[in-house]
Amino acid sequence: MKKSSLAAITLSVAMCLLIACGGGSSHKEQKSATTNTPSEEPAAANPSYDPKRGEGKFDESNVKVGPLNTAMAAKGKTTAETKCFSCHKTSAEKLVGPGWKGVTARKTPHWIMNFVTNPDPMIDKDPEVQAQLEICLVRMPNQNLTEDEARNILEFMRQNDGAK
Repeated sequence: MKKSSLAAITLSVAMCLLIACGGGSSHKEQKSATTNTPSEEPAAANPSYDPKRGEGKFDESNVKVGPLNTAMAAKGKTTAETKCFSCHKTSAEKLVGPGWKGVTARKTPHWIMNFVTNPDPMIDKDPEVQAQLEICLVRMPNQNLTEDEARNILEFMRQNDGAK
């Protein structure tokens, strides 16, 4: 009698565990599909967002770049050393955030200016930034850069990418 009760309890526990653990693969597939959706949502949810411009006050008319301004680049490096380099490297290597190498080839100058001065709305809306966030797992904090600091950092990024 005791053996049959013990067997019944063991069988019940085993069934509960099987039910609780069953269906794991389909749950993962469903979760995976759900995980992929948010990166596509911002573009669909924000049809007015321009991923080439970003969101902010800068555009082609108020961000002009020409030959490298080495004085601005030096100031930008100084600012970056205190506000950016704890998370970013000048190489392509990721630290906390993505490496800066090649950023001026991938993004327009006004997009960079908008992002460094206005990161929160762009993180919420830009599909590429959200994809990067999934890799880095940390939102870039707003460093409250002035326009001059942001422009100098842009010039330093250009110098880092070999602009002359």
